[in-house]
Amino acid sequence: MIEIKNKYKIGVRRFNINWVGVQSLVLKENLRFLYVAGQTIIGPIITAILFLIVIDLAIGDSRSNVLGVVFINFLAPGLIAMQIISQSFAHSSSSILMGKVMGNIVDLIGAPLSAAEVTLSIISASISRSIIITFLSIFIFSFFLDINIVNPFLLVIYMLISSFILGAAGICAGLWADKFDNMATITNFVIVPLSFLSGTFYSVAELPNILKNLSFYNPFFYMIDGFRYAFIGKSDGSIAIGLCYLITLCFLVWYISYMLYKKGYKIKS
Repeated sequence: MIEIKNKYKIGVRRFNINWVGVQSLVLKENLRFLYVAGQTIIGPIITAILFLIVIDLAIGDSRSNVLGVVFINFLAPGLIAMQIISQSFAHSSSSILMGKVMGNIVDLIGAPLSAAEVTLSIISASISRSIIITFLSIFIFSFFLDINIVNPFLLVIYMLISSFILGAAGICAGLWADKFDNMATITNFVIVPLSFLSGTFYSVAELPNILKNLSFYNPFFYMIDGFRYAFIGKSDGSIAIGLCYLITLCFLVWYISYMLYKKGYKIKS
């Protein structure tokens, strides 16, 4: 029997960040949604336009003034923010879940990428998708409405924070879900209700006190309220409190997604 003299050991990572790997994963995730742009980009924008037209026709002039602006101008930023929320979550959750269902998540697990690099790369693609949807929506809406951006800085901040939180939440959901029915449950019973009950179509000042107070615990309320403030310069809640709340939530949700992926929750035997 031949004795092996050279005993191989698992190598030690010799770099802090695998930039090549991160760049490759980000590119792959971006191409994944761009390849089906009709579904991932155009579809959400058309949905927002239909909401805008139908609700404006249904309500008409009966609510012509909300927070001091015409109702349709109040509604438009909320619809864009709602698409940011839903599409950011959809991208990261589908990325993980499809990898599990199709069995190719082993390629991601076996890649020389840390848990932080994987989660942040997938989240960055969710942010990219949101950026495209946001500015295309603003461009298209400008043909129907007189859109003025009062605070471009806050627009970008709230867009990035919102898509980051939902991108990280999508990773958690994708790791938890075993099939598409599980994901539909989260979308239909958590994401959609929270986004619809967050002041997208109305001002929370019109709600009874108990519902108004509950709205202030809904993170989607601060996402939509802050995003709308960037357009009309008025808000239902506190912008400072909203930013602090959402920034804290950014780190918390990302850390949960990082730990779940690092531990191999439902992806490693």
